[in-house]
This record gives sequence, C-alpha cells and structure tokens, in this order.
Amino acid sequence: MNNEVQYGERVFTLSMSRQEIADIVTRLADRLNADYAGRNPLFLVMLNGAFMFAADLMKKVNMDCTMSFVKLSSYVGMSSTGEVSVLLGLETDVRDRDVVIVEDIVESGLTMHAALEQLRQAGAKSVEICSFVFKPNRLEHEDARPKYVGKAIGDDFIIGYGLDLDGLARNLPEVYVLKN
Repeated sequence: MNNEVQYGERVFTLSMSRQEIADIVTRLADRLNADYAGRNPLFLVMLNGAFMFAADLMKKVNMDCTMSFVKLSSYVGMSSTGEVSVLLGLETDVRDRDVVIVEDIVESGLTMHAALEQLRQAGAKSVEICSFVFKPNRLEHEDARPKYVGKAIGDDFIIGYGLDLDGLARNLPEVYVLKN
C-alpha cells in the first residue's frame, strides 16, 4: 500500500485502506441481504467505475438475484459535462422488478436521475441506489440520493477502487484523494 500516488502533475494521498473498503462492502451487503431477503432483486451495475465495488459486493450478497450492466457517463476528466450519455444501454426487462443500482460515486446525481427515470418508465417495481461513495454537498437531484451509502465524503476528487482520472487509477486497491 502506497501512501501517495502520482498521475501526471497530480499527487494523491491515501484516503481509504483496503480494510476500510472491505468493512464498507460488508456493511452494505448485510443491509441489502436484510432488506431484499426473499425478493430476487436485479442489481444494475454502472460501468465503468462500479465494477470493483460490485464484484466485491456481490460476493457477499447471499440471496437469489440477477445482475446486469449499463454504462452512462456525464464526466470528462475531473468535471461533469452536464449531460448524460448512454454508452451501453439497459438490455434487461425490469418490469415489476426490484432494482438496486450499484454505483461507484454519486455527486450531482445527474447520471442517477437519468437512470432512475429510465427504470421507472420501464416499469420497475422499486428502484434504490447503492453507492460506494456519496458527496451530499454536491447533490442537485434529490431523487438521486442513495439509500445505501458506503461513505459520505466532502468535495475532494478521489481515485482508485474503480474511480478514475481519465481512465487511469481504476485498478488501485485503495482510494486516494487529490492532495491540495
């Protein structure tokens, strides 16, 4: 484990250790297992960022369930474009299904707002958001507030554990925060 990593001119310091991440994943899985016992939910994983979180989370979900993947994007580099692009759409029938969106990070809620709207129009019975990280101070779409939050953080830019900087750093097993 490194206490610092560097990408170009940007230096990042350790924010969440592997153990803290594992504890977050276990806590969220325990809540999901309790809340969805006997219900066979669809876990809808948001690519690319949530893949590591979803893989660890699903290993601890101990119920009948299905998984599907979508890719929506509103970010370029370190900032939002303000528009949601569908890069890989929903191919699973969600009609009358309990859906749990698995996301790496919810900031403004723009992407989640668009996903929620699409799922509700497709006839989902219920839709909840499970986000590894949540930035409550940045939320602009209240309907996108996650029910299941791994960790609430401030406005800092983070990388690692699926979170990236222009596609880099997703493979880091820890989370790092941009050093001021």
